[in-house]
Amino acid sequence: MTVIAPPASCSPAAGFDGLDAALLAKYDGLRVPRYTSYPTAPHFGPAVGPDQYAGWLAQLDPERAGSLYLHVPFCKAMCWYCGCHTKIVARYDPIAEYLGHLRREVGMVADTIPGRLKIRHIHFGGGTPTMMAPADFESLIALLRQRFDVLPDAEIAVEIDPRTLTEAMAQALGRAGVNRASLGVQDFDEGVQKAVNRLQPLAMTERAVGWLRANGIKAINLDLMYGLPLQTVDSVARSAEIALGLDPARLAVFGYAHVPWMKSHQKKIDESALADSLGRWRQFSAIASVLGAGGYRLIGLDHFARPEDELSVMQAAGKLHRNFQGYTTDDAEVLLGFGASSIGELPQGYIQNAVPFDQYAQAIEAGRFAIAKGYALAGDDRVRRAAIVRLMCDLSVDVGAVATAHGYDAGFFDAELAGMGDLVADGVAAVDGRRVTVPDSAQPLMRIVAARFDTYLSTGAGRHSRAV
Repeated sequence: MTVIAPPASCSPAAGFDGLDAALLAKYDGLRVPRYTSYPTAPHFGPAVGPDQYAGWLAQLDPERAGSLYLHVPFCKAMCWYCGCHTKIVARYDPIAEYLGHLRREVGMVADTIPGRLKIRHIHFGGGTPTMMAPADFESLIALLRQRFDVLPDAEIAVEIDPRTLTEAMAQALGRAGVNRASLGVQDFDEGVQKAVNRLQPLAMTERAVGWLRANGIKAINLDLMYGLPLQTVDSVARSAEIALGLDPARLAVFGYAHVPWMKSHQKKIDESALADSLGRWRQFSAIASVLGAGGYRLIGLDHFARPEDELSVMQAAGKLHRNFQGYTTDDAEVLLGFGASSIGELPQGYIQNAVPFDQYAQAIEAGRFAIAKGYALAGDDRVRRAAIVRLMCDLSVDVGAVATAHGYDAGFFDAELAGMGDLVADGVAAVDGRRVTVPDSAQPLMRIVAARFDTYLSTGAGRHSRAV
């Protein structure tokens, strides 16, 4: 096949600003998935339910490593930008009741698997998992260690809201073996914080980081956002500089997805204070510039890590993975999800628990899995998933090699390659033989390229976020 290269004006050396406003507007009009799965969640359906999940679990080989995700969907206050499944609570009783359901679900899953599954990664997400009482968290970890074979070097990660973390909880995390913590920051500017209903002074975040490190949790991740109301290029650059002062192991930089038709609380955000496509692009570019100068590498779409970090090492080796938690070193075929709205991944396909708390609780209390929908992988799903994952992780993929590795002819994706002329002309992609590459200058647009391998996109595009 002919080698097609991007135009010189959009070469990697041009940086993110090498793409003009018209081009950004063109592609930002598209709504594409973040590809934390393939097919993506809008294509999950009721054809996969509790009985099929039980069958899938019974077929698992416990000698193969797996991962656990536990969703704790409670928060003390609603952040107006939030796109997660959460519930605001003022009392501990609902949390305690929920943990009872969670513990029972863990037992049901463990009883169905033929043996104690080896576990390399455990991730607590939310919501705010650290709203659990310290004793309850330690008890839950103990249960996981009892019912699963949690390996000595397993990564145990917890998402944390510094506004609600206590020193007692930090101590409990350390005793429980937590070794990675992801702290939500979003922005250090007080005006931006007020505009999204999340007041979090720097001293509060510094205190949380200090408590965690004092209790042996050295791997600290920070979450930043761009595209929030009142943010500017200068303000996000200042936030990135402040974040560097906390010496994080990694940073995740997410673009705000304004979907008030899906999340009604986002209607409280002043849309007139939101940046346009070009503004969002420049904000991300400014953050990337600051973090790059601080020694961090951009990993995939939205993560940053130092060159010696395992995330960078895995990417360099072509072994980086992507799942529902984003970019990860976890390549396990089995991801067991627990809790309302949690999503799991098994060799046979995907499953998702019921989102409403009452539906989840009723199913578990009745001794049934709370699966509301899922997807059984079939046809060419796996080969397309592999091509998309490698492109999202490596910015480059030899689709011919991916096809043959999955038992297909090397020319399986030739029609998709032939249809990429517009992306190549715009400098969003380069095609050399059967290798597709996203130039560094277009890295934040990689989802546009990945979408060309997605045969389901036209039937779910309205559910996805902006491309920029």
